[in-house]
Amino acid sequence: MAIISTAGLARTFQTRNGPVAAVRGIDLTVAPGEILGFLGPNGAGKTTTLRMLTTLLAPTGGAATVAGHNLVADPAAVRQKIGYVAQSGGVDPSETVRSELIAQARLYRLTKAEAAARTEELARDLGLTELLERRTAALSGGQRRRLDIAMGLLHRPAVLFLDEPTTGLDPGSRADLWALVRRLRDDHGTTVFLTTHYLDEADALADRLVVVDEGAVVADGAPAELKERHGCDTLQDAFLAITGRGPAPVDTAPVAV
Repeated sequence: MAIISTAGLARTFQTRNGPVAAVRGIDLTVAPGEILGFLGPNGAGKTTTLRMLTTLLAPTGGAATVAGHNLVADPAAVRQKIGYVAQSGGVDPSETVRSELIAQARLYRLTKAEAAARTEELARDLGLTELLERRTAALSGGQRRRLDIAMGLLHRPAVLFLDEPTTGLDPGSRADLWALVRRLRDDHGTTVFLTTHYLDEADALADRLVVVDEGAVVADGAPAELKERHGCDTLQDAFLAITGRGPAPVDTAPVAV
């Protein structure tokens, strides 16, 4: 049974110049424990689709279930089952790492004891133990990204949505995050829905790739399968063959850890 399933999922925005169809009918299934890479050029509908699947934006057409719950009929139940790590975090710079994690855990209705224990557990897993008493304003970029991911994992979600999780990180930090994503899947069965403009990251990390363009799915398959299908040696070349466009440029300046 799919843990994410969509049928004709669509979103149209009303503008002064008339309706704009950002997502034109996405049909998608994601298996439990799968690492799915969701790719596309700028304006392809990736962010809109992600925002719908995480209940931040209501669809205007189609249907979807996430972790066994209907996206429109029961968004609160969906939110209980998912974790979402946005491109930019939203932590309070005046709070410590520990207080931010505990507060987030309490929002997910963990008891005080459960929140404290889960904070310690995630701090060990993500290398945050020595930073627990540090204010979040004093964290480096890499440390802050690890905190963002910890915030999304506090309630042990069945599905973790990662939106451009490694943008700006140095190669070592990127490798550490890749290893963490694999551990989440291998050790805990977590399904990971990943958007990225780093095609080497998608190639190395994803079990399967879905490419969208102009609001619709234009390719679906394992990285090796897509490269073979289009006679390409690299995913970059396959992506160009599929969409006729390259991925959006990314900030390649590394962030200190």
